[in-house]
Amino acid sequence: IRDEQSGYNKNLFCIPKHYEEDLERVFIPHGLILDRTERLARDIMQDMGSHHIVALCVLKGGYKFFADLLDHIKALNQNGDKSVPITVDFVRIKRYC
Repeated sequence: IRDEQSGYNKNLFCIPKHYEEDLERVFIPHGLILDRTERLARDIMQDMGSHHIVALCVLKGGYKFFADLLDHIKALNQNGDKSVPITVDFVRIKRYC
């Protein structure tokens, strides 16, 4: 996505009524985010080879992305030739500490 891209017309998407007045354009559609997340999962599986994967989620803002990424990794793990062990953990960080 280029910096100068102006986004997509909001009329191309199903926008909840309570957001219609507040939203002007859609810059990154959800499908594109999911596609890139799946690609990231494929890259991780390829780069890690058969090494154990330790997945660490920074709460609270990263949970949804983390869950989507792990879903893609698990699907690749189940459907691939080899199974890679995955450990999942969470950390909560406060910037003022």
